[in-house]
Amino acid sequence: MSKDKQFVSEITPQGEDFSRWYIDVIKKAELMDYSPVRGCIVFRPDGFEIWEHIKEAMDVRFRETGHRNAYFPMFIPESFFQKEKEHVEGFNPELPWVTEAGGEKLEERLAIRPTSETMIGHMYSKWIQSYRDLPVLINQWANVVRWEKRTLPFLRTSEFLWQEGHTAHETQEEAREETMKMLEVYREVIEDVLAIPVVVGEKTPSERFAGAVNTYSLEAMMRDGRAVQAGTSHYLGTKFSVAFDIKYLSRDNTLEYVHTTSWGTSTRLIGSLIMVHGDDRGLALPPKVAPTQVIMIPIGPPKTRDAVLARTDELYAELKKAGIRVKVDDRSDVSPGWKFNEYEMRGVPVRLELGPRDMENGVCVLVSRISGEKKVVQQSNLVEEINAMLAQVQQEMYDRAKSFMQDNFYSVNTLDEMKALMEEKRGFTLAGWCGSEECEDKVKEVTGATSRNIPFKPSEEKSVCLCCGQPAKHTVVFARAY
Repeated sequence: MSKDKQFVSEITPQGEDFSRWYIDVIKKAELMDYSPVRGCIVFRPDGFEIWEHIKEAMDVRFRETGHRNAYFPMFIPESFFQKEKEHVEGFNPELPWVTEAGGEKLEERLAIRPTSETMIGHMYSKWIQSYRDLPVLINQWANVVRWEKRTLPFLRTSEFLWQEGHTAHETQEEAREETMKMLEVYREVIEDVLAIPVVVGEKTPSERFAGAVNTYSLEAMMRDGRAVQAGTSHYLGTKFSVAFDIKYLSRDNTLEYVHTTSWGTSTRLIGSLIMVHGDDRGLALPPKVAPTQVIMIPIGPPKTRDAVLARTDELYAELKKAGIRVKVDDRSDVSPGWKFNEYEMRGVPVRLELGPRDMENGVCVLVSRISGEKKVVQQSNLVEEINAMLAQVQQEMYDRAKSFMQDNFYSVNTLDEMKALMEEKRGFTLAGWCGSEECEDKVKEVTGATSRNIPFKPSEEKSVCLCCGQPAKHTVVFARAY
């Protein structure tokens, strides 16, 4: 077996063991490494840069919708959590506590931030006095800690990175409008930037965020058929404003409680894009977030090396100036074939090959990571050709993921039908639900699937509950999930 073949064979095939494939890929592509603290990871530069590009895409949209970034403490007094009962009950099993500092026992335990509703609620109660102070539109980029028992890099770790938006409004109508506006911002970024199709809908009551009136989510399908909750947006009503006494003097000169929202996405989006787009060759990264969009590989015999490298450097400078994220691999101690395999494994969207014959003809070869298409293009038109291929790769990645989701999305009418289907196939199921928690729990008990959301646009409306046979109040997506 050649060295080129051996390089790829070190990655476990998806069909053999998807979880092992995932770990092989993220470690071999140097996206992360394990830290000495259980459940925590180190983001290596490529992994962190993917997050930076996601952050940039989110941030520009946050600013366009009037939001500003701020930062709040990561230590939260225990008494804050006691003010909103549902909230503390939802997070208590995952909370790590600081009980001692500077060699002295603290008078009050401090939680390490699992989310910031309580801290931000406390601050808003100080900042908001009048309707003139509203709306408050703030986002925070931060780390949070939830002491998970079972972890998986990027998807579920004890410490992770995220953004959390927290807004306060005069009326329920304004707050609900904000909740849906940010849900749409998430959909746009996840589908248009990460090339991940999602099912958008409302969470069932048992799956709501602790303390929310309504929770809305975007659910993505991984290539093993499991779901990942890619983002959530919550209408909190006046629950937190009552708990934290966030009042304002209204236009009618009466004291009213503000209506609040919160919404968040996290570094689990990195895990999602790996599991949605990757294949047996390794990563496949959407061009809009790929750390390297184009890898340039000069080829040819040693006697032409200097001339080829000189032209490669000229073209590199041209692409760099055009804002394309490009790198050159001019190592002479590994073969071009080895490099081809390496950068396919790393998910680089476009490979550019340049050899002496290409130089004579004023051309170079572009290769798509997704389709494998090879295209001979004129060097004089290189920037336009590369931008066109990057756009094509981005679209093809979304289309491929969308087709996969559609091919693995099933309609069922009974629990037995769902159970048999999930034992044989991977994917999401659409079913009717009467609205009772007992039936929802029964689905999980029998199939291992949970309700993902009540989709806004289901492919069909169900009329009968899959468990009890009573009339269905909702059409729900069920799936096994990470």
